[in-house]
Amino acid sequence: MSKIKPSKGAPYARIMGVGGYRPTRVVPNEVILETIDSSDEWIRSRSGIATRHWASDEETVSAMSVEAAGKAIADAGITPEQIGGVIVATVSHFQQTPAVATDIAHRIGAGKPAAFDISAGCAGFGYGLTLAKGMVVEGSAEYVLVIGVERLSDLTDLEDRATAFLFGDGAGAVVVGPAKEPAIGPTVWGSEGDKSGTIKQTVAWDVFHADRPEKFPAITQEGQAVFRWAVFEMAKVAQQALEAAGISPEDLDVFIPHQANMRIIDSMVKTLKLPEHVTVARDVETTGNTSAASIPLAMERLLATGQAKSGDTALIIGFGAGLVYAATVVTLP
Repeated sequence: MSKIKPSKGAPYARIMGVGGYRPTRVVPNEVILETIDSSDEWIRSRSGIATRHWASDEETVSAMSVEAAGKAIADAGITPEQIGGVIVATVSHFQQTPAVATDIAHRIGAGKPAAFDISAGCAGFGYGLTLAKGMVVEGSAEYVLVIGVERLSDLTDLEDRATAFLFGDGAGAVVVGPAKEPAIGPTVWGSEGDKSGTIKQTVAWDVFHADRPEKFPAITQEGQAVFRWAVFEMAKVAQQALEAAGISPEDLDVFIPHQANMRIIDSMVKTLKLPEHVTVARDVETTGNTSAASIPLAMERLLATGQAKSGDTALIIGFGAGLVYAATVVTLP
């Protein structure tokens, strides 16, 4: 017979608060056109993107995260000292160690929480949310801060006509805490490593050196392959998440997919046959693709503008480099 005391946490977990931070500099397509041969009409028709935000030197990964985290904690109605875990999803924190989560935890005054980074590309927020839910239910933390943050402008090749217009910067955060009823459904997640080359960094960090002629690493992708995968395969994953939660499309109030591309979003809505009453996040138009930050940023904007309300049932799905994906149904805070 085991002598180990069983874990004891909350019966369920929920998103209690959300916060976002967008850098002050707004970059229209006209700026992108200074370095690529294209047009505003072409960019909008291919991606739906009109503007994006680019961070200044002062708007670091840590600084943006602190701003978003502060809003999420206030929205949740708790204090920073109550945070027992900080999970940061990012691919654009260039310091391998220590994790930026530890610095963020200190800067928000969280005391001594568990703190770590995860790298799951555009699915990073979904991965972090799933881990946070497990921590709350298992009892290792009462409240967990999940942050998706990126400075993708640092990893953008402004001469690459296929990707120069896609990426933006920003941070989104949520607080996950105890609940008396289910408010975060089962996660459908996974990876398809045989397709890892479709979205990748151009050169590894150990190949690039400042005194060599290689261009600074950037993100590149096989656009058509990614589009087909996202539209057809991720619609299946989204449907699986609905079924796992016992939810039908008619039961949904909101759909918040990763903000990769407007055409992908519209195609997923059509494939899933979502009813007209479902509010669909289309934050990509003014924020661009912010990878791990895109879902919480879109969630925050929908709630702030009244397009969605507290208590709504939302399907979220992230997908990207790896290729990795994560989808779940949540109750909005």
